Amino acid sequence: MEILKTVNLKKYYGKDKNLVRALDDVSISIKEGEFVAIVGTSGSGKSTLLHLLGGLDTPMSGKVIIDGIDIYSMKDDKLAIFRRRKIGFVFQAFNLIPVLNVFENITFPIGLDNKAVDKDYIKELMETINIYDKKDNLPNALSGGQQQRVAIARALATKPSIILADEPTGNLDSKTGQEVINLLKVSAKKYNQTLIMITHDDKIAQMADRIIRIEDGMIKGGFVNE
Repeated sequence: MEILKTVNLKKYYGKDKNLVRALDDVSISIKEGEFVAIVGTSGSGKSTLLHLLGGLDTPMSGKVIIDGIDIYSMKDDKLAIFRRRKIGFVFQAFNLIPVLNVFENITFPIGLDNKAVDKDYIKELMETINIYDKKDNLPNALSGGQQQRVAIARALATKPSIILADEPTGNLDSKTGQEVINLLKVSAKKYNQTLIMITHDDKIAQMADRIIRIEDGMIKGGFVNE
């Protein structure tokens, strides 16, 4: 079942000689529960695509449809709520709040919705991510790998349908990066989520169900990993 698609998505920057076609007529389709890696060289349009999929930027034209809803037909406040409830973000920078402990960082997005925290679910989530024993620690007392685990748990805390990960292993050594990807895969499968990840690492891309390659703002191929 299709959960997300783009239709003729375009995003240009600048004009005339300085025109950059960050995305040029991009149409993709992603199924529910799929793990898709988006690969390409620096400046190819990967991050622009991810930001548009997550409603963090506005396209020049085209559509992003999630669960049958064209997200850019929504007003900003409705889109913000939809994004918060439907999509979890994991970035290369951990973006943790330094004055909040691990548990508070993870549950912070739930508080934005004025919802009660499902403590049993959060405990299970932290145990799955292997960070429960650090629940009272502040971010500066954690290693890079541990901080990224917290960021993953925070992304999963609102039980989103889609996880968007932008180079989530970029600040980690290869061993820790591999562990983080394994955790993302396990968590996505356990909670029946769709995982869409940008990576420059071929080994990590090979762990995905499918790879989409983008070059100069255009899709140049997509294939299923055996």
